[in-house]
Amino acid sequence: QVQLVESGGGLVQPGGSLLLSCAASGTIFSISDMGWYRQAPGEQRQLVARITERGITNYADSGKGRFTISRDNAKNTVYLQMNSLKPEDTAVYYCNADMVVVLRGRLSKEDYWGQGTQVTVSS
Repeated sequence: QVQLVESGGGLVQPGGSLLLSCAASGTIFSISDMGWYRQAPGEQRQLVARITERGITNYADSGKGRFTISRDNAKNTVYLQMNSLKPEDTAVYYCNADMVVVLRGRLSKEDYWGQGTQVTVSS
């Protein structure tokens, strides 16, 4: 069974920092793009940042200069360092990964999501 497990969310004051982590596990053959998305109450899920297998990054304007995405390919893990957090960053943050996995004895290209981790920025 392939899964993505996020950690690192929580309550932080405005101006504070959080580090989110997301580890992929299971019968994984390879991982290409990984990313972070967020969804605030009443809103659609939105891109925060993505990173390719070779480390090329892409950020939404909302996080540029404050957020940094990185990955450790040996650990199948992607990180999101969030600094200078604002109340409007409050949301559930989801990890996403495009992977080639072993399913029923065959390789299959699949898109996986984590269960989400709550980030609340409030004084």
